Amino acid sequence: MQAVGPRPRSTPCSPIAPLAITVPRNFPPPPIRIGDLVVDPPILQAPMAGYTNAAFRQIVRQYGGAGLLATEMVNARGFVWLDEHTAEHPDRLWGVADEPRPLAVQIWDNDPETMAKVGRRLAQEYRVSVVDINFGCPVRQVTERAHSGSYLLRDPARMHAIISRLVEACAPTPVTAKIRLGCSPCTINCDEIARVVEEAGAAALTVHGRTAKDFFSGQANWDRISQIKQHLKRIPLIGNGDLDSADKVVHAFQNYDVDGVMIARAALGRPWLFSQAAAALRGEPIPAEPDLETQRTCMLQHYRLVCDRFGPEKGTVLMRKFACCYAQGKTGARHFRSHVANVVGVDEFLRVVDEYFPRDEPAATAQP
Repeated sequence: MQAVGPRPRSTPCSPIAPLAITVPRNFPPPPIRIGDLVVDPPILQAPMAGYTNAAFRQIVRQYGGAGLLATEMVNARGFVWLDEHTAEHPDRLWGVADEPRPLAVQIWDNDPETMAKVGRRLAQEYRVSVVDINFGCPVRQVTERAHSGSYLLRDPARMHAIISRLVEACAPTPVTAKIRLGCSPCTINCDEIARVVEEAGAAALTVHGRTAKDFFSGQANWDRISQIKQHLKRIPLIGNGDLDSADKVVHAFQNYDVDGVMIARAALGRPWLFSQAAAALRGEPIPAEPDLETQRTCMLQHYRLVCDRFGPEKGTVLMRKFACCYAQGKTGARHFRSHVANVVGVDEFLRVVDEYFPRDEPAATAQP
């Protein structure tokens, strides 16, 4: 999972600075293989709790460019409880059974048998393309309360047990892992963890370039991500962190030893970012940002999909945070957020969007 936090602040870590794109001779980068799955282009959509639901994934697919999409992270223990009590499966699996492939489902817990039970169901019943294990979530509810997510980076033996058991249960569906650099800047152990992940049988490793203690402050350390590659013998390394433009994706492939990249928060209000990045990797002109009217239409389609699933009241509440993402960085975004943050019904939501969502500036009229 990639929890959604504040925008990074500047730090001495190695940032990915925006550069003019100069495509080298070895472009485009080749597809990556995750088990028998070929991911092309090697651009992945990050799992993000509360955000990467079926509605978001449908919008991303419409624009294209993502080689592998992922669900929100699923609490394995909660899934088992719902299953044993014949309740509806988690909302975070909404759409998974019927939507196009490839698709990864990310799960978390600290018990190998619980994880294996859920992984087997995902592989055999849902027939997902990849089962991903969350070893990177820094949220206290997951780490300190449940001793899962990035908490497990301090226990490589437990990680090995979880991965190896899940690999056995899910075969032949590939199992992957997502980690951070370590629990804190003083306990960075990503090299050791990378070896454990590969030895346990995982088919790929994704690394977010911050520690758990960093949460989302500072900038992702891509130099440190790149150094992990020398510790892997056969599985691809996927880098994650601060990729918010097509030129930064190209820069990552040009300057760091990674096989793939994962785009997270920057795509929440810009689902077309994947197609822009894919075009850049092919050496093609980068598609322009859609005009604001098109972005508004995209947001309203997203809203309808959420309401179709959850109903108008819950759907409106769930969509408020997405609406803020679509407006982010635009003139008038703060004013729009202040109005949309408290809407509770469809009519009110549509009125606020109509009145306050940023609009394109009218073209200046030439003076005689």
